[in-house]
Amino acid sequence: MKLFQKLLLAPAALGLMAPVAASAADLNIAGVSQYGSEEQVTSITQFSDVQPTDWAYQALSNLIERYGCVAGYPNGTYRGSRAMTRFEAAALLNACLDRITEVTDELKRLMKEFEKELAVLKGRVDGLEAKVAELEATQFSTTTKLKGIATFVLGANSFGGSVDAVRDAAATQEGGTTFNYDVRLNFDTSFTGKDLLRTTLRAGNFGSSAFGGGITTGTNEAALGLNQLEVAFQEGEAGSNIVGINRLFYQFPVGDKVTVTFGGRVRQDDMLAMWPSVYPADTVLDVFTYGGAPGAYNLNLGAGAGIWYEDNGWSFSANYVSGNAQNGNPNEGGIGTDAAAQTGTVQIGYAASNWGAAAVYNYSNGVGPASGTPLAVLGGSGTGQLFDSVNSVGVSAYWQPSTSGWVPSISVGWGINSYNQADTAFDYDGATSQSWYVGLQWDDAFIKGNALGMAVGQPTFITSCGDLCQDGQKSTYDGNYAWEWWYKFQVTDNISVTPAIFYLSNPLGAIGNAARVAAGENGAALTNFGGLIKTTFKF
Repeated sequence: MKLFQKLLLAPAALGLMAPVAASAADLNIAGVSQYGSEEQVTSITQFSDVQPTDWAYQALSNLIERYGCVAGYPNGTYRGSRAMTRFEAAALLNACLDRITEVTDELKRLMKEFEKELAVLKGRVDGLEAKVAELEATQFSTTTKLKGIATFVLGANSFGGSVDAVRDAAATQEGGTTFNYDVRLNFDTSFTGKDLLRTTLRAGNFGSSAFGGGITTGTNEAALGLNQLEVAFQEGEAGSNIVGINRLFYQFPVGDKVTVTFGGRVRQDDMLAMWPSVYPADTVLDVFTYGGAPGAYNLNLGAGAGIWYEDNGWSFSANYVSGNAQNGNPNEGGIGTDAAAQTGTVQIGYAASNWGAAAVYNYSNGVGPASGTPLAVLGGSGTGQLFDSVNSVGVSAYWQPSTSGWVPSISVGWGINSYNQADTAFDYDGATSQSWYVGLQWDDAFIKGNALGMAVGQPTFITSCGDLCQDGQKSTYDGNYAWEWWYKFQVTDNISVTPAIFYLSNPLGAIGNAARVAAGENGAALTNFGGLIKTTFKF
């Protein structure tokens, strides 16, 4: 009960305690006249007969120091052990009421002075309460958050090279200016606050785009691939503008250091504790998004499960993905079959505040178009072949400055792959390929919030194929280079515009070399220069 309420009840309580038949002789008129005749005390120490050991010491101290409404007798005593008369109670109550009246007057003055400000605050509070009520009534879900990314790409390719047939085929199929889109809607649901159920809907129309990644050269199916953008998406054979389930997995912690992930539509990197690269802030070419080791980080997508462990910056991850797990025919799919399009990945890494590194091993079996993995990733830049199994190792690292400036962040990676293929039509059994890249990125370049980046590297290219390399058609001249440059304008917090250019040297690799040899030409059979403007909306 508040002090004021207590004081209001005090007379009634005192009336109940006082004798009903009290006579004038019972009243100590002299004592009443003396009580309160002294000035109000300001400290309990002014009472000579009040000790800290008294049971009401703290209560009396609060009345004096907080409210200033307790007086004593002229001789400096409080006489706390003496019975209180009704007159003395009235004197005490009157002193406290006077004090409360003073406080009330001060509050009224302040309220009058800040009347406009208080009215504004009240209006804002009322408005916020209305908005909260509206959100609660119309919200999609109390457990699910929606995050979306929509991307527009306008651009074109230009082709050169020493072999007219190859160059003309590329220009015919990918030489036009295109406008494409990709849209992703992530529904992130949490039931405990620590777990995650992710459902991603995705649609796009990059199937026949200049940046979709496939051309035909005569009778050879060649996955140009290297000019494919990271955002280039189309829902499989369903065609353009079809919405599909791109992700569906559940992730939950076990204790403080272990995380488990499983789902019917989960990608390899969804189940890794760390990604060993800070490049790029805005993606352009897809080949520069694999940490320099596209064989090991092949980003296989399908049904899978994984687990990771983290402690003091160190992490260990292991996962399995089957790209054809939905197919019950063991000759066409399943889990653990030769046709599963499956990958098994193990990664160990360390991440500090501004740098990190990781080593990864990946085993792939029958991975190819069925699992959605770009062909250029798998068997040399231009082979486009499927292998019975591939053993891949990758090492990647990154470093970024503590503050943005002229010094860029640096991301590097290298990978090596060993192939086994029973099909003797393509003599790559026992072949080896490698890859590498370096990515540089300047945050807050020229204007705060913007970013500048470039990357250079060699995507997967055959480096060794044993005695079979004596055949001119299987030359190790599979080397290729890729460059990209881009600048991201952060227009608003949710909108960015990124102009970019890229150059590919010999993107068809061994197939391009075979065409060059057959035509008796020198130099790269095909080169590719591309330019684009990418606009991204996040909501």
